[in-house]
Amino acid sequence: MTHSAIVDADGHIMEVPAQLVTHLPPIYRDSGNILHLGRLFPQIDHLHSHPIETPFNPRRTRHNVGADEWIEFLEDVGIEATVLYPSAALAQGWMTDLDWSVALCRAYNDWLHAEYLQRSERFKGIAIIPMQDPEEAALELRRAIEKLGMVGAMIPSNGLPTEIGSKIYWPIYREADRLGCALAVHGGSHRGYGMDHFNRYAPAHGIGHPLGQLIGLGSIVFNGIFDKFPNARIGFMEGGVAWFLMALERFDRSHETHQQLDPTGQFRGPADGEKVSAYIQRHIDAGRLFIGCEGSESLIGKAVEMVGNKPFMFSSDFPHEVNNHFCKEEIEELEENAELTDADKAAILGENARAFYQLAAVPAAV
Repeated sequence: MTHSAIVDADGHIMEVPAQLVTHLPPIYRDSGNILHLGRLFPQIDHLHSHPIETPFNPRRTRHNVGADEWIEFLEDVGIEATVLYPSAALAQGWMTDLDWSVALCRAYNDWLHAEYLQRSERFKGIAIIPMQDPEEAALELRRAIEKLGMVGAMIPSNGLPTEIGSKIYWPIYREADRLGCALAVHGGSHRGYGMDHFNRYAPAHGIGHPLGQLIGLGSIVFNGIFDKFPNARIGFMEGGVAWFLMALERFDRSHETHQQLDPTGQFRGPADGEKVSAYIQRHIDAGRLFIGCEGSESLIGKAVEMVGNKPFMFSSDFPHEVNNHFCKEEIEELEENAELTDADKAAILGENARAFYQLAAVPAAV
């Protein structure tokens, strides 16, 4: 039995290039080379080219998922609303042409608004922003929130020329602070993590997602992003919970034994003598830090025991690796988890996603 209305904190759309290009400026839209490229965004990585099968959602059907199929999924599984992330555009961090990145991010956001957000209140949009040009990214974040009604923006965990907490990206966090919106670090690209020559995909997938989140959290925490921009909320999506528990342990030890000088005082972060785990807990309790999770994670009970239930949000990942039946099973596993209280289950299945994305309840009818 469901303990609360379920909100999917991390679903995915499948981009339709022929539709998306209609939202590009004429200089790009009228170029015969755009669709000839075969893809609008860079290849997410070469590892995804391995011949793999996804038993719960074979590759031959997943590309047919659009707004209609998403609504059928929500109805069948019993999910009130979903927050939609990209698929091909998870590779946005690897873009190198600044003007093209700005134009394509704007076109993607306009397309997502037209094809999904205007279709149903149950769809909530995550924007992509041209991180390669932080000033333009801040402007697009503002437009996406104020004009298109999106609930936040994605920060790619891999591909950018420097760490995501770097000072060059502070204009983006400053705008998120002003808007009071969500920023979500999302993985997907596994290149450059030391696995480029793995001959099997499963371990690359298993390691790549949490590793990207671990790196991102370290950069955010130790560059003092939470302190400098207290109205921004930051989530870490699709890495599970085990990496987060590792971060609490490893960051405590390293901060205690390797305190770096900060003569200008601009980086802040955990203070001398303050445990990083206590610093992170403080921002969890303040509603600043969130973690995406699925229902089948064996350590979810331990994670809640360690930091409480406030950061964790159920994520379907539909339609990437799952089908309706698989998602129902994951929700059922959460609901039947004896290590979690009813309050824990309600928080994970819906309340925390509402807090992170600042969502109001939406009607069940389409």
